Amino acid sequence: MPDVHSGPLAGVRVLELAGLAPGPFAGMMLADHGAEVLRVDRVKAVSDRPRGDVMDRGKRTIGLDLKSPEGVAAFKELARHADVVIEVFRPGVAERLGIGPGDLHAVNERLVYGRMTGWGQDGPLASTAGHDIDYVAISGVLSMLGRAGDRPTPPINILGDFAGGGLMLAYGVLLALFERERTGKGRVIDAAMVDGAAILFSMFYQAAQSGHWGPRGTNLLDTGAPQYDTYETADGGFVAVGSLEPQFWDAMVSLMGLTDLPDRNDRAQWPALKARLAEEFGKRTRAEWEALFEGSDACVSPVLSMAEAPHHPHNAARGSFVEVGGVTQPVPAPRLLGAPRPDLSPATRLTDLSGWGLSQEEADKLRGQGVLA
Repeated sequence: MPDVHSGPLAGVRVLELAGLAPGPFAGMMLADHGAEVLRVDRVKAVSDRPRGDVMDRGKRTIGLDLKSPEGVAAFKELARHADVVIEVFRPGVAERLGIGPGDLHAVNERLVYGRMTGWGQDGPLASTAGHDIDYVAISGVLSMLGRAGDRPTPPINILGDFAGGGLMLAYGVLLALFERERTGKGRVIDAAMVDGAAILFSMFYQAAQSGHWGPRGTNLLDTGAPQYDTYETADGGFVAVGSLEPQFWDAMVSLMGLTDLPDRNDRAQWPALKARLAEEFGKRTRAEWEALFEGSDACVSPVLSMAEAPHHPHNAARGSFVEVGGVTQPVPAPRLLGAPRPDLSPATRLTDLSGWGLSQEEADKLRGQGVLA
């Protein structure tokens, strides 16, 4: 097994309080690059079996009762020896438990305390429930997604939960760790998914205000244009066309043998041009189109299923996917060339907590009390 502590974040210790997907994803991003991540679950949630969840890879786990004074005291001791805490509770919950930023900075002023919520730590909605679709709706992002004349289409829970939430939290943790090198002190991170989703669309906010972006589904990059869309093939598959620049468009239509096409620079002609491309792509199978465009600059690709993607020659050549514990999963990204290969093994229970400040005697006492799994 590779050294779990190798990589650019080797030596960084992270306490990850168990929560829904965005929190574990942030922890995974840190663990993938060498951080020692200890996931703190409820006592009954921990077993001796490795956790097969991809987002728990490379981590260790314990179960701790944070509703007991003994459990809170133990968590504070762990935090004393940690660099980062990841917390995904509603605002105020950690403070009521006695493990809020003030409580933990009292024992470790260097601690980076990463908080992630949908709405943020303040504001009228801060204490209310929500999900990814709500956060991207309020951010303005959801209004931009979907085809012309249709309802807004949520892109599963990627934009709020993962890109705007977990990834932004991991980024914030790195910023705070970098700052700590100068100041010697930690910082509290308020990672709100509504903020994260909005900043991902910074370019489009500007484009909409300048008049260069119209209603959803009518623009160059949102399925409005014929040169940036998907088309069904003869066998029910799909190809993705991204021939935005003239030279790529010319390569595509040349390989397809198309002539006398409507002018793609005339938006009024886009529907007719889309219909023509749809008709043409429907004449061959996805594999036939893939073979035709292979090695060209036409910017036409097969739309692969998640089962097919790991076997694509490019992904296979780069080793973009790996099987761990019977689960095929993406390898860590971005790649830091020359860095040691990270530990991607399923999370296992940590029984020796002496390195985290809890002696074997203390741990055994807590286990006897049912506070520590």
